[in-house]
Amino acid sequence: MIAAVAWSQDGWLQQVEDLMNQGEFKKAEALMKSLPKKTQVAQEVRIDSLNTIMGRIRKDFTMTPEEGKKLILEKMPTATDAMIAKWKRDRKIEYMIIDGQEWWFRKSVRNLWLLAGELKEEQEAEKQETYDIRRKYYLEAMQCPADEKGIRDWRHVNITFHLDVNADVVPDGETLRVWMPFPYQNMRQKNIKLESSNRPVTMSQGSKHHTVYMEAVAQKGKPTHFEYTFSYDVAERHIAQQDLVAMVEPYDKNRAEYKEFTGNHAPHIIITDDTRALAREIVGEEKNPVLQASMIFDWISMRYPWAGAREYSTIKNMPEYVLANGHGDCGQVALLYITLVRSLGIPARWESGWMIHPDEVNWHDWAETYFEGVGWVPTDQSFGRSAVGTPMNSYYTTGIDLYRMASNESIGDRLSPEKKYIRSETVDFQPGEVEWRKGNLYYDTWKSGLKVNSIEKIEK
Repeated sequence: MIAAVAWSQDGWLQQVEDLMNQGEFKKAEALMKSLPKKTQVAQEVRIDSLNTIMGRIRKDFTMTPEEGKKLILEKMPTATDAMIAKWKRDRKIEYMIIDGQEWWFRKSVRNLWLLAGELKEEQEAEKQETYDIRRKYYLEAMQCPADEKGIRDWRHVNITFHLDVNADVVPDGETLRVWMPFPYQNMRQKNIKLESSNRPVTMSQGSKHHTVYMEAVAQKGKPTHFEYTFSYDVAERHIAQQDLVAMVEPYDKNRAEYKEFTGNHAPHIIITDDTRALAREIVGEEKNPVLQASMIFDWISMRYPWAGAREYSTIKNMPEYVLANGHGDCGQVALLYITLVRSLGIPARWESGWMIHPDEVNWHDWAETYFEGVGWVPTDQSFGRSAVGTPMNSYYTTGIDLYRMASNESIGDRLSPEKKYIRSETVDFQPGEVEWRKGNLYYDTWKSGLKVNSIEKIEK
């Protein structure tokens, strides 16, 4: 039985959030169903979002402890209950109590092989393999002379992106609304062109998530296909640390851009007394912002290995999550880096899209750090982790390879045209977004992909 509720907006919302934090999902759902009809109508989208978040957490935490233990023993027959209990305490195995029952994160066993100290030898072998691959791209770029801004090795890229909505996900005759990623112009990307599309296209306006928008009417029994091809020129950029140290100037702290990119961006970039204290502890007495940022980068690289991530929309604050759990994927450590350097008064911002390396096409997130007198310098915190203690680590501290398609220059922005319901990805934007008039369509109702048709060297 749910206790009487003060039916102010803040009252019911706080109680629902408290119940969700306690893992009492059924009680939270029942509370929202008991709201007055007027409140339910007025708060339709917010209630839908809260129910959706609980649904996504349930989808992420689907493994029973018995199933998890069985998978662990198949790989490591010597594992004991005491070892498993320790891995849980140390958050090497992520789990939640939902409605009184323990559930493990669906990727928890796979993540264990990346995180457990008992498997360090296997982890180092995998790290070496990743390092060898990325070093090849670095050496390839270094054969090309850089211009005065540290940019080199321009390539012309042609890409086709597709998104297919499953048949009968929505009723026949209903309109599907679809947003998909598109590159934007920056120092490393230019000459961007939409080459073709299978439906009329609306390009985004004013959003930090750069998109192609299409609509289509669903037909009974048939999947709905969206596709477009685009091209752009892209280059590598790297500025050596010693050069940056010589070039950097004192920040003009009165500039609006400085204030914007050293401030908060809720809910994932929040500067607090704790983040300031941690950042200061990491850099000690160092005053140079280039060296401070590098020290933050190295500190994260050495402490927080990669692991498969939960849905971003279900995590309240990404940097806090990384610090508490001892691991993070590319976007999570990028947000930790941004938060910590901003805590020192160093401007930093998000950038993301796709990595388009040969035989390694996937979503990826990184950052940019601003140094007065130089401008915005790319910073790939996640790639640096595979190269700790090598020259490649410092390369990704102040540089990035050319195999990128950057489409996002911030997190959690409104889509254009605006989306009504909660996004499948509320922080980043890479696979696309789909909705119809009655709600968001989640990843299990559609699939998307990016195909690199060609990457050709641009000869001067």
